[in-house]
Amino acid sequence: MAAELTAHELIAKHRPTLDQALEAIRTRAYWSPHPEHPKAYGEHGSLDPAAGKAAFDALLGTRIDLGQPGTDDWVGGELSPYGVELGVTYPHADVDVLLPAMKAGQRAWRDAGAETRAVVCLEILKRISDRTHEFAHAVMHTSGQAYMMAFQAGGPHAQDRGLEAVAYAYVEQVRTPETAEWTKPQGKRDPLALTKQFTPVPRGIGLVIGCNTFPTWNGYPGLFASLATGNAVLVKPHPRAVLPLALTVQVARQVLTEAGFDPNLVALAAERPGEGIAKTLATRPEIRIIDYTGSTSFGDWLEANARQAQVYTEKAGVNTVVVESTDNYKGMLSNLAFSLSLYSGQMCTTPQNLLVPRDGIRTDEGPKTFDEVTADLARAVDGLLGDDARANALLGAIVNPDVKARLEAAAGLGEVALASREISNPEFPDAVVRTPVIVKLDGAKPDDEAAYMNECFGPVSFAVAVDSATDAVELLRRTVRDKGAMTVGAYTTDQDVAQAIEEVCLEEAAQLSFNLIGGVYVNQTAAFSDFHGSGGNPAANAALTDGAFVANRFRVVEVRREV
Repeated sequence: MAAELTAHELIAKHRPTLDQALEAIRTRAYWSPHPEHPKAYGEHGSLDPAAGKAAFDALLGTRIDLGQPGTDDWVGGELSPYGVELGVTYPHADVDVLLPAMKAGQRAWRDAGAETRAVVCLEILKRISDRTHEFAHAVMHTSGQAYMMAFQAGGPHAQDRGLEAVAYAYVEQVRTPETAEWTKPQGKRDPLALTKQFTPVPRGIGLVIGCNTFPTWNGYPGLFASLATGNAVLVKPHPRAVLPLALTVQVARQVLTEAGFDPNLVALAAERPGEGIAKTLATRPEIRIIDYTGSTSFGDWLEANARQAQVYTEKAGVNTVVVESTDNYKGMLSNLAFSLSLYSGQMCTTPQNLLVPRDGIRTDEGPKTFDEVTADLARAVDGLLGDDARANALLGAIVNPDVKARLEAAAGLGEVALASREISNPEFPDAVVRTPVIVKLDGAKPDDEAAYMNECFGPVSFAVAVDSATDAVELLRRTVRDKGAMTVGAYTTDQDVAQAIEEVCLEEAAQLSFNLIGGVYVNQTAAFSDFHGSGGNPAANAALTDGAFVANRFRVVEVRREV
């Protein structure tokens, strides 16, 4: 079938956006082509909220047939954290058939070149963007995010991260010229002369192992980084969060077909309940790149056992905030309360440990003891979540029973400064909604250390009493070095303390935010400007997104010819 979208048309349509993305990653200034506000997508017509909800509702109970080769069964079983049974079924693949089919289209995709691959990826992202409201409901009902967060994080912010990966991929591929004329003088003899051709070639098939909490936000960087560098991509979603990534694969296959490429360059690997195909796929010789977000134990297993592949992992960390002093006590408490509450703490960037000197801190409201700080923070969280409607909009739903169990067990680990309470959701009565718990621990007690030095994923935070600011800095260092951290926060008006904290984060490679009191929070990062993770501590071996995240997904092959 003739291509419906020519490379020339796609370049004319998307090259300006690609150029803006390239400028954004160079300057690190704010930029996004994907609006954050729902009304920006139109209040009437195919892009409006009602149309998106209707499109999502129409998916329930249906079969998503992607037309993939090797389909041997239909699988599903997703149950929304809000209590809705999705009833969607997806193709189950015989990988012995699917993987060879995926490799078949790589030659034409490789030969298309970096620019064509980039604009095809941008067309995929544009079509996803046009369905943002539909995707938001899919993310909401698989992750438990509240709708507005699912709309923003699962929609424009995820699309930004995908575009960012395409931009970095393009930069790295065009860094080397396509051709070169090489002449070496030989004195009185004729010079040596060669023409040299340099071609970025893909490693093979990339495997994206999706996560439950942020299926698109965490899935798109690896997917688009691999695709833009010439690789086919197999998407293996989390069993409880298949729908958003299945829709993504569907869109990608449609665009590839229309652009004249093999749709099997992108495929889905859904699994039967309890099948656990990730390990099997990860060690297949055809899989040469792996992107994974999830537990440390499986991330470590991938790094140790998927030896044939380049493995990019985002695992668990113990995110820490040092609270030493502040000149805006109310602003600090408000900012921390929001950070602890957003999406019920089910973010890899949510603060867990708040290190506070046991003798207290200096504030613009006078000295505050450790107990006063924790009590005031508890009141700030209570005030933020006092209205149930507002609480539901911020908290979302608990994503799975394991998070609920950790939350309930946390109260037994120490003195409770803020007890978790149950909140009902009138629209979704089966949703499990809980406010955060804050537990006071002593940084000098070994039994307490066993609790706060391990990630407790979910709405659980520990206020840890330390002897001094110096002790807080050293505990921060040990935490990042031994356990890793996706984020570090600090509140201090003391330049010496600030310098010591910054030095720790530079030495241990942790992303640091100082004295946040407004509408920017430690657990949020902006594409094109902020790096998500660093790749330099145990929480993750890669950063979203930098040159290292894309450059080893392809190699440059040289062909030399004598003139």
